[in-house]
Amino acid sequence: MTQELAALAETGAAAVVAAMATDLWQNTRGAVLRLFHRDETHDRRAAIATQLDRNAALVDEATAPDDVRRTLLGLWTLELTALLERSPSCRQDLASLAAEVGAALPQERRTVLFAQTNDARDSGTIIAVQHGDLHA
Repeated sequence: MTQELAALAETGAAAVVAAMATDLWQNTRGAVLRLFHRDETHDRRAAIATQLDRNAALVDEATAPDDVRRTLLGLWTLELTALLERSPSCRQDLASLAAEVGAALPQERRTVLFAQTNDARDSGTIIAVQHGDLHA
């Protein structure tokens, strides 16, 4: 998978979990199910719908919903990455969903994406990390 598709999967996942337990949830849920409708069997689509509902309930019931959203981000990044690998034609719809949710969220709820570019030249070595620890 290209870095572009991986970033799109993460952006889409961030939009999905940010919309959970908000007024945007039902429209976002429907858009996610439409994405999976193209590529999945009926049983898999039902499982995705159940997963979305359970995850949204976890966020809604949590005393620290942002902590739950952060945890769910990895799960939905994996789900959307797998979807994009199977069905790259979902790219534009996922990008549109992420943009629509991002624009509809209040400013303080919008997800910030960090980008990092590291270039090594002339036999250079790069040791870099973003959002974590590096033990060398």
